[in-house]
Amino acid sequence: MRKTVTVIGGGTGTFVVLQSLKKLNLNINAIVSMMDSGGSTGRLRDQLGVLPPGDLRQCLVALSDAPLLWRKLFLYRFENGDLKGHNFGNIFLSALEKITSNYQEVIEAASHILNTLGKVIPVTFDKTHLMAELSNGKIIKGEGKIDSLCSKRTKINKIFLDPQVNANPLAIKTILDSHYLIIGPGDLYTSLIPPLLVNNIKKSIKETSAKIIYILNLMTKKGQTTNFTARDHLRELSNYLGKKPDLMIINNGKIPKNILKWYLSNGEKVVVNDLKQEKGIKLYVEDVVDNKIFHKEKQDFLFRSLLRHSHLKLRKVIKKIINDEISNEKT
Repeated sequence: MRKTVTVIGGGTGTFVVLQSLKKLNLNINAIVSMMDSGGSTGRLRDQLGVLPPGDLRQCLVALSDAPLLWRKLFLYRFENGDLKGHNFGNIFLSALEKITSNYQEVIEAASHILNTLGKVIPVTFDKTHLMAELSNGKIIKGEGKIDSLCSKRTKINKIFLDPQVNANPLAIKTILDSHYLIIGPGDLYTSLIPPLLVNNIKKSIKETSAKIIYILNLMTKKGQTTNFTARDHLRELSNYLGKKPDLMIINNGKIPKNILKWYLSNGEKVVVNDLKQEKGIKLYVEDVVDNKIFHKEKQDFLFRSLLRHSHLKLRKVIKKIINDEISNEKT
């Protein structure tokens, strides 16, 4: 029987993980954050009143088995004119939302066009904003502003949604029916935790028999996880998750000096692994880093990471985890 693996999150990290799963013999789902408000997505939310399309678009493309031209089209970002900075895929999904009766039709139409090898599931169909309460009492509204306004001197006390919204019923069913849930990598407060704040998502994760795999970030995030170690990341995620993950993937591969230098100059550094043994959690400490530098498009206004996990290396580790778990089930 094929195992069902569900990735929860958003952003580039989820894109990479979905790419890693695509060549494995699995039933794949992506439960996607609907709180993005930066860049092209933020402009479309403000101007058209649509649901945020950016993270959905990335997941659809990651699982696409359509010809390369279609995938390139959905990733294309306009360089000039009134559409400068906008992504074609974001505009396409927003236009579909305007002409369909419900958002599930949007997903089904886009999935058909891109021939996705799995299900892409919005965590909610309700409109909401991510909020952050800082240690100085200040409240920041919007995922985009949390990313840009947090300073290394002011910690995030907590994050929450305004208004509170209900989960997509399909997201809850998918969590309960999965064999594995994968969370990470990605910005802890703006990509990984937001889906967990939606009503009944945390409850369904606590009730599911699925094993939870947490893929730890490679680098800290200035203003969000400044000086966070592996244990700090684990503690904070577990707090919002309502339980500890069952397995963790932690990188031990070397990061090129020129990339490290760039991160250090921006107040970020390698996440130190201070988890030698952790009760109830099986650690997979492996080389999962992609050593090439990722350059963002010049028409992309958002800050992007230079460093990412390797989807090829992650594929090997995830396959190993699932094989190990299957062996344990038989003994």
